[in-house]
This record gives sequence, C-alpha cells and structure tokens, in this order.
Amino acid sequence: MSKVAIVTDSNSGITQNQAKKMGVYVLPMPFYINDELYLEDITLTQEKFYEMLADGADVRTSQPSIGEVKDMWNLALKDNDELVYIPMSSGLSSSCQTATMLAEDYDGKVFVVDNQRISVTQKQSVLDALYLATSGKTGAEIKEILLRDKMESSIYITVDTLSYLKKGGRVTAAGAAIGSVLNLKPVLTIQGEKLDAFAKVRGMKVAKKTMLDAIEKDLKERFDGKPMHLEMAYTYDDDEAKIWADEIMNRFPNMNKVDLDPLSLSVSCHIGPGALAVAVSIVEEQL
Repeated sequence: MSKVAIVTDSNSGITQNQAKKMGVYVLPMPFYINDELYLEDITLTQEKFYEMLADGADVRTSQPSIGEVKDMWNLALKDNDELVYIPMSSGLSSSCQTATMLAEDYDGKVFVVDNQRISVTQKQSVLDALYLATSGKTGAEIKEILLRDKMESSIYITVDTLSYLKKGGRVTAAGAAIGSVLNLKPVLTIQGEKLDAFAKVRGMKVAKKTMLDAIEKDLKERFDGKPMHLEMAYTYDDDEAKIWADEIMNRFPNMNKVDLDPLSLSVSCHIGPGALAVAVSIVEEQL
C-alpha cells in the first residue's frame, strides 16, 4: 500500500502546530505589509496582523513561489510515495493553476485537488483526505472523491465594517458611507468558486439570523438531508465568536459539535476584524 501525504496551504486556517499534530503539511501564504514580506503563522501571527491592520497598513496578498511549493512537496515525498495537494479555490487565486502545472514534473506522484474550497471548508477537505489516506486510498482515489463532491459545501459571512470591502473595490466609497450610517451589514456567500453578495440587512443580529436561515435552507433543500459537517469561523473578536458558536449550536443541536476557527488571514484582510462565518460541507464516504 502506497503512503500518501496530505499537503495544503495556510488559507485552510490550519496552523503549523496543528499540522504537526495532524500529520499534514501546510504551506504558509505570503503577505506584503507596507512592502515587507511576511509568511502566515511563521513571521506573521494573527495578533500582529490585526495590530498592523488597525494601524492602516497596506496589506497585499500573494502566492507562494514555485520554489517554495516544490520544497514543500519534496519534503513530503521524502517519507511518502504520493501526495495530495489541496490549495485554496482557483476562483480566488491563481496558485492552484500554478500547482497543477508544477505537478506535471512529478511523474504522477502529485495530485492537485481544485475542489473549490477556502478556510473552514478547505480544512475539512484536508481532514477528509487524511481520513481517506489512512483508510488505504491512493492519491488518485482521494482526488476523485474530493472532486466528485467539490460543490457540496456552503459558506456565509458577515462583516462588522464596510471599510475593508471598500478598499477591495467590492463596495463604493459612497455605498460604504451610507451603509455605515444605516448600520447595513452585507451577508456574503461562497458557493464554490468565489465570494459573492447574498443579502444586505440592518444590524448584526439580523445578519446572523440571515446566515443561519440560509444554512438551514441549504441543509434541507440544496443538500437534501445528506450528512454534513457544520463549521464556524470568525475574525479577531474571541468573545463575540464564542457567542456566535453558542447561537449556531442552539440552532442546530443535532449537528456534530465543531471547533470555532479564526478565518485565515487571506480572507481576513478583505473583510476586516469582527466578521463571523458559518459553513457546511459534505461528510465524505469511501468509494
């Protein structure tokens, strides 16, 4: 039986310490903050990131260099016969296409999975892949399963401030000003490839209810009773996040309890502190 390594990037929200405990490899995503290079969870902590963000730092996301990707893959292949690489969705970054091209040089040992995931749903894909690998699946079989169910996930996010969406060009300056006065909270969604608008409501309480209603509808209609993981995430505010976790579990008491994870910094830099998210993704089964 071939040994299969599972590799992902830090967009999954998996920290380096968590990766060691899980037995997976996590490629840190690079950021340029005030033109200085930082690596997520290596030279850039969550605390430092939000501190610099609050100070008005210029933050730009980037993608790992070809050399960094190959170094990580080569490390993983030292003790394994194959590897499955799960990067962030190709709809959000070009890093997946780059990895797909690089894999051609690895004689069928590297399987790049573009299953349209990000953050907590990407993390769940890593956990699914790890389970499948330990169950004896090959890299090709794991890729087949993850791609088969790549659209079987759903994320809803709301933000505390419109200023970061304005910086990213998703909200006009006038729209952000009006929204702030009226206490408007956009609810965003990721249903596969990219981040889209879902609703615009007044106040965080209504925004949270809108997200929970949307998840409940997805579970009943879109996923039609399939077994699903429930996931939740946030940016920066730990106390508000715990309240959010309780609200989610009270709404869905029959779902498996899950961890409350900080959103990866690549997502956070576009939506700012105080954001809340809830997601579901399919429970993978073996072929």
